[in-house]
Amino acid sequence: MKEDINPPVRNIEEEYHINIGPQHPSTHGVLRLVASLKGETVTSLKPHCGYIHRGIEKMCEKDTYPQVIHLTDRMDYLSAHINNHVVCLLVEKALEVDVPERVQYIRTIMDELTRIASHQLWWGCFGMDMGGQTCLLYGMRDREKILDAFEESCGSRLLHSYYTPGGLMKDIHPNFQKKVKDFIKYFRKKIHDYDCILTGNVIMQERTKGVGILTKEEAIDYGVTGPTGRASGFSCDVRKRYPYGVYDRVGFKEILGTKGDTFERYMMRMLEMRESMNIIEQLIDNIPAGDYTAKMKAVLKLPAGEYYQRVESARGELGVYVVSDGNKSPYRMKFRSPNFSNLSALDHICRGFKIADLIAISGSLDFVIPDIDR
Repeated sequence: MKEDINPPVRNIEEEYHINIGPQHPSTHGVLRLVASLKGETVTSLKPHCGYIHRGIEKMCEKDTYPQVIHLTDRMDYLSAHINNHVVCLLVEKALEVDVPERVQYIRTIMDELTRIASHQLWWGCFGMDMGGQTCLLYGMRDREKILDAFEESCGSRLLHSYYTPGGLMKDIHPNFQKKVKDFIKYFRKKIHDYDCILTGNVIMQERTKGVGILTKEEAIDYGVTGPTGRASGFSCDVRKRYPYGVYDRVGFKEILGTKGDTFERYMMRMLEMRESMNIIEQLIDNIPAGDYTAKMKAVLKLPAGEYYQRVESARGELGVYVVSDGNKSPYRMKFRSPNFSNLSALDHICRGFKIADLIAISGSLDFVIPDIDR
C-alpha cells in the first residue's frame, strides 16, 4: 500500500508567544511586551520593564532638594514642568513657604501648556500607530509653538528645570503672554483639523469603539488615573480634588466618560486640550505683578518627618513621598508615577482582543517609558 504523500493537515490552534519590543515603534520607548496568542487573539500579556532604569530615586538620596528637580525632568519628559512642580510644592509645604501669587499663576499656565504639548504629541503618535502618518506632522507642527514659548522664557524646549523651591528660575520673557495668546487663537482653529483627520475617521472609530474596555471599578482597583481613569468614569483629577497653584480660582470641567474603551480614552485627551486652553485664557491676562521667587535659604533642609504631595500630570496622578531626617538631602524619596499604574492594567484590558487591537489600546494609554522605569 502506497504511503499518502499528502497527509491531511490537522487544524490545531496552539498558543504561542511573540515579543513586541524592547525596540518597537508602538511601545514608544524601551519596553518589552511578551504577548501570548491563540491565532491573533491575545490571551495574556507580560510587560518587561527596566531597560531604561537609571536609579533616579536612589540618586535623589545624594542630591539636595533643588538638585532633585533636575532629575524629575528625566522621568516623564513630556510633563517636565509638572514633574518639577510636585517637588517644589512638597518642599514649600514642608518649609511653610509663602509662594508669590505671580509664581502660582505662571506655574499653572506653564503646566497647562505642558499638558497641551504632551497631548499633541500623543495624538500624532496615536494616529501614526493607527496608520495615519499625517497626524504626527500636524501634532509636531502645532507643538512647536508651545516649545518656542518655553524656550524663550525657560531657555529650554523639553527639560526645563524652570521651577525652583519658592518660585521660578527667572521671570517670564516680555513676549510670553503675547505668544501664548497667539497660540490659543491659532490652536482653537487647528484642533478642528484633528477631528476631521482622525476623530471622525470611520476606520479609526471601528478600531477603537468597544475595544480595550476598562470599567470604573477596574480602574480604581488598578490605580489607573488621568485621562485613562476618567474615560472609565473615575473622578480622579487632582486639580479638582486637591487643588494647587491657582486651579481653585479658575473654572474648568473634569471630563468623564462612561464606556472606558479605547475611543473614550482618545476623546478624554481631545477634550482636555480644550479645557486647558480655557484655563490659560482665564489666567494669561491676569498675571499679577510681583516677585518671581520667594526669599529662600541657600541650603534647604526639611524638618524631620514624612511628606507627600500630588499633582495632575498629563498621564494621571504623580505623587512624591519624602522621608526627611533633617538634612539637606532626603533620607528616602519615592515617586508614584501614573505610567507604572496604568501599565499594570494593560494585560487585563487586552485579553480577548486581537494583536492589532493591542497597538491601539497601548497607544490610548499614552505611555512614557522612563516614567515607568525611573
